[in-house]
Amino acid sequence: MASSSLFPNASAAGRTTQVFCASTLYGAATLAAAIDAGLFPAVHRRLLVVCNNAGSPELTPSVDEMPGFEQLRDRFDDLVSWNETIAPFHPGSWSPRADDVPLWERHLRLAWRLGDDDVRLVVESIQVNPALAIAQIFTGAPIEVYADGLMSYGPTRSKIEPLVGERVRRLLHLDLVPGLKPLLLTEFGVGPELVPTDAFLRVLDELTDAERNFDTPSEPPALLLGQYLSALGILSEREEEELHIRMVRGAVAKGHTQVVFKPHPTAPAAWSRQLEQEAKKLGADLTILDSPVLAEVLYRRLKPALVVGCFSTALFTASAFYGIPVAHTGTELLLERLAPYQNSNRVPVTIVDALLPSLDDGDSVTHRPDPLIAELVATVGYAMQHQIYPGLRPTAEKYLSEHLDTHTWRYFKRRRLTALALPGAVPAQLARIPRNATARRMVRRARKLRRAVLR
Repeated sequence: MASSSLFPNASAAGRTTQVFCASTLYGAATLAAAIDAGLFPAVHRRLLVVCNNAGSPELTPSVDEMPGFEQLRDRFDDLVSWNETIAPFHPGSWSPRADDVPLWERHLRLAWRLGDDDVRLVVESIQVNPALAIAQIFTGAPIEVYADGLMSYGPTRSKIEPLVGERVRRLLHLDLVPGLKPLLLTEFGVGPELVPTDAFLRVLDELTDAERNFDTPSEPPALLLGQYLSALGILSEREEEELHIRMVRGAVAKGHTQVVFKPHPTAPAAWSRQLEQEAKKLGADLTILDSPVLAEVLYRRLKPALVVGCFSTALFTASAFYGIPVAHTGTELLLERLAPYQNSNRVPVTIVDALLPSLDDGDSVTHRPDPLIAELVATVGYAMQHQIYPGLRPTAEKYLSEHLDTHTWRYFKRRRLTALALPGAVPAQLARIPRNATARRMVRRARKLRRAVLR
């Protein structure tokens, strides 16, 4: 139901408009579920701002052009495009100059017909543009942040200015990892609030009913999820292509002869041809989906017997929300390759590696509960952003002292632990040296001398 009908006789004075920002269909579905669940109060107007953050927005469909979006549209009174508003600038890199903020707010209020309404912002990824740019323009507006993936369990990727961070009221997120609380924005005392799973599943049902443009295999297939990691500079194109080929081989090795590959929308077409050749060689039927549908829609339509991916959030929606067996591959390589250590993908990769089975784990395709997952995530989060979360140091020291072994070492770098003077920084036989007062004085003197020489 559109919210404007809630106040048919309201005057312009005292009006409130909620401005929702979405760059993915998954995010828009999360917002729709939160609205349906009553997590946002009734207001005079709800405005959805769609953002296309693709490297080449002209070649990639925007949120409102995705299959099924029309099923979500009626939750909002109006829709505008951020890309069109700031054209010709790219939404991922543009932000207003400080002196121009008043001009931009005046422009947006005119272009979006906000008038003198009180504005409430609901954005994703507050630490980067376009969410950060919009928050900076509406300088006095309270902010609510919603999370559309595993990244919310990790630390805020960079320090947010207090003029923005102090305005954040809450973090809405899906219960992807039951029992684990997000670390994102806790430096500002922001508390998390769950978007009910049943509300989210009802929204996904609407999207599923709207999508009719692909065939269903004769038997439950193995569904492979591509992510296009080479675009992020994490893997080379050849390495990512080989990662997808390993997915096909692993799925066939587990007895699946029907395989469906869902490529990233911007992945090269050549990858699909290589996968087709590999599947044919292994005696499997491979279907490649070219429709930009959500993986969750495929869960309902295809009813896959197995979902395989690298560190996609969709692995957890399959496991936690639909009870579908899942497996990951490539996480150990990514944990080694992610650079710098503060890379915001580190926590999602860590969670997937720690909790979900590997495609190489024989017949194991079940969730692997880890009672220490909260401590592991807090320790990785502290190592990533120790300046933002100094209060996590005791947790990090305890975890590393008691649980650093041949398996958990993959989540850390010795150089990073050394820089933060954390357990594991030096071999055990030398661990007593930093505790020696004389050695500490010598180190401090050496550092002072080095700084003096560098001047």
